[in-house]
Amino acid sequence: METSVFIAKIFGLCYLVIAVGLLLNQKLFRQIMEDFIKSAAGVFYGGVLALVVGVVIILTHNVWVANWTVMITIIGWIGFIKGIWLIVFPGSVNKFMQAYLKNEKLLVVQALGALVFGLVLTYFGFFAG
Repeated sequence: METSVFIAKIFGLCYLVIAVGLLLNQKLFRQIMEDFIKSAAGVFYGGVLALVVGVVIILTHNVWVANWTVMITIIGWIGFIKGIWLIVFPGSVNKFMQAYLKNEKLLVVQALGALVFGLVLTYFGFFAG
């Protein structure tokens, strides 16, 4: 449980900051996404980062239980899968992101999801863990 609490603190705070940033700077984040898909190096390094974070979480916290700690395991597996996707299939990223950028409300939905996720992880990391 100590590892779960530690990782929850890290990801909880990160998700909160990212969510607030997304909500307050939507136009800028759309530009960042557009720039990201134009950069092969950015896609590759984003994949490497996601892959490394995912593998680290999987190796330290691959816990499949019916409580809040499974959220951390899911973050790890999503990062691992995303890293593989960005590195192995970089050409598909552009098509995916173009479809994502066409939907004006998707960024807000993503930000609100990150906010909820961040609040839950921060709560368990700092207060209930």
